[in-house]
Amino acid sequence: MSELASLFNPQSVAIIGASATPGKIGNAILQNMIDSGYKGELYPINPKEEEILGYTCYPSVAEIPGEVEMAVLAVPARFVLPVAKECGEKGVKHLIGITAGFRETGKEGAQKEQELLEVCNEYGMRLVGPNCLGIADTHTPMDATFMADFPLKGRIAFISQSGALCASILDWSLDRGIGFSKFISLGNKADLNEADFILDAAADPNSSVIFCYIEDVADGDRFMQVCSEVSRSKPVVVLKSGTSSAGAQAASSHTGALAGSDRAYDTAFRQSGILRAYSMEEFFNYAAAFSYLPIPKGDRVAIVTNSGGPGIICTDSIEANGLTVARFSRETTEALRENLPPEANIYDPVDLIGDADKGRYLFALDRVLADDNVDAVVVMYTPVAVLSPEEVADAVITMRDKYPEKPVAVVLLGGAAVHDAADILEEAEIPCYFTPEPAVRSIAGLVRYSNMMDKAESPVVMDFSDVDRDKVREVFDSVKADNRVVLLGNEASAVAEAYGIPVAPIRLATSREDAANSADELGYPVVMKVASPYIVHKTDIGGVRLNLSSREEVEESFVEIMENVHRYLPDTPVNGVEVQKMMPPGTEIIIGMSQDVQFGPMLMFGLGGIYVNLLQDVAFRLVNGLTVAEVDNMIQETKAFNLLKGYRGDRPKDIKVVKETIARVAQLVWDFREITEMDINPLFAYDEGKGMAALDVKITLS
Repeated sequence: MSELASLFNPQSVAIIGASATPGKIGNAILQNMIDSGYKGELYPINPKEEEILGYTCYPSVAEIPGEVEMAVLAVPARFVLPVAKECGEKGVKHLIGITAGFRETGKEGAQKEQELLEVCNEYGMRLVGPNCLGIADTHTPMDATFMADFPLKGRIAFISQSGALCASILDWSLDRGIGFSKFISLGNKADLNEADFILDAAADPNSSVIFCYIEDVADGDRFMQVCSEVSRSKPVVVLKSGTSSAGAQAASSHTGALAGSDRAYDTAFRQSGILRAYSMEEFFNYAAAFSYLPIPKGDRVAIVTNSGGPGIICTDSIEANGLTVARFSRETTEALRENLPPEANIYDPVDLIGDADKGRYLFALDRVLADDNVDAVVVMYTPVAVLSPEEVADAVITMRDKYPEKPVAVVLLGGAAVHDAADILEEAEIPCYFTPEPAVRSIAGLVRYSNMMDKAESPVVMDFSDVDRDKVREVFDSVKADNRVVLLGNEASAVAEAYGIPVAPIRLATSREDAANSADELGYPVVMKVASPYIVHKTDIGGVRLNLSSREEVEESFVEIMENVHRYLPDTPVNGVEVQKMMPPGTEIIIGMSQDVQFGPMLMFGLGGIYVNLLQDVAFRLVNGLTVAEVDNMIQETKAFNLLKGYRGDRPKDIKVVKETIARVAQLVWDFREITEMDINPLFAYDEGKGMAALDVKITLS
């Protein structure tokens, strides 16, 4: 049982700020509690009233003769703190903070919210809100909200960071006949947040699916941990607002520049098994699909229609959503051929043609649903004079009841003529749509969840014991002592080497003789690059020399590089020149990392070199809980994978070392969370068995 079980089934509730005046929030909450059928003790609190709506009214919670398990605060913000203390002294377990005027108003409000949280912590009370709409449970029943209506009883737990969206979802659900187990308005999330309520819904036998609207996440690590566990047993569907890149922080690395403000959320949802809805329409459609339909066993979808054109449109949508058009067994096609008109199409989509009657729909659906090669069915109807939409609805209901293990969605093309049939279907708990695309997207959502459930457990990648943490700490301390946050190339390479990341050998030279000696030690040919944390584009100012094959060339290049820097950037501090072993060419890839404020380090993998910004062929994963399987998927999502496998006769590259390098970078940035950005680009991948070499490593610290 969830630790919040008593929050949704309290034995006694005090409405602090209850009002006898209709239209007041305190009146609406008390009226909603009564109308919901709540069976526990109700205590209105208002020092100016003796009775409200037939209930004895008390001047304060302290004067209630019995115990109070939950209190709903609907008083002005200036009274909330003393009232909360009074509740704590009374032994109240849960507070619902309806009152606004806290963190959402600015610094002063944020301070008041912190003080409220401290009071709750002192007395061991859990707080919902403040600045929320309240909570409701249809199975208790209890409606501690000021919503205009009470949800229908159902199995969806709905959690929302927006009270207005709660009202919109409720109005839509009443129109569609969709029920909910719980309605939760999060408000400011001073204490209880989305992860707490997702965990509670997972333990609730009355909740089968969890829907959330969120604008941010209070604790990214805990959110991912909770959702990763919960999504294996119950679907978690999230609509996340704020997807534009306008709020993305400025970034100096390729990884940071490509991450974007919404990328981490998208990645976190995917890794945690969350199904994301990208629009209100999709959110509503998923609600209907997950409420009514079973989870399919596969992605093979059949179409039964009385019109060829819409059937083709539906077929296109199936393929566009990553589903498979079903291929029937020989027995199915033979039965369809023998019993349907010669003009009918017996392959998917099954076109019953325009004169189809109810019997033809019944027969076709019976044969198609019985086929083991079919996992889900979309039934389509175009209005014709010979067949009413109500007859089609009846045929679908009959066949759904015969094959309850397979999801069936219905598309009724048309206007007012099909609305009665749509009502019949929804009454029978069969989702109905008026165009093919949302029906297919809803089935695709069910299939994606099915695929996530089927994923086998995979070990976490961060388990290397041969790393040298002390060496990395020494480098970072030295950089900070120099009042820098950007590492020089040789420093970044030393950090990479300490974690077993293959790097082309590099030395920092501060004189022409030092450079020549370093080149002799490394072996020719070498590359030389100006070393300065303040120079990003070294080539633009003549700060790079390639393919140097003698001591003389190295000495001359040292002088030329230093002169170029002083000419173009005379006031820029320079630490010297880096001399690096020139490596043979390989397939250029990039491995990078940027810190996300919510979810921590996020890795990037893709094509490297000059192509990273041009093609943006990259994949992202969060390091938190990163598994071997996710590393494999990350690589395979990119076009770079085709090159690594061996493209057009080219030899396969050392993919095993690529995977290990990604895992070692993951462990490095997890162990040292002060790394805000990291790029290894280009990283040359060589033929199978010959490993890799990083040519350029960039690291920025917080």
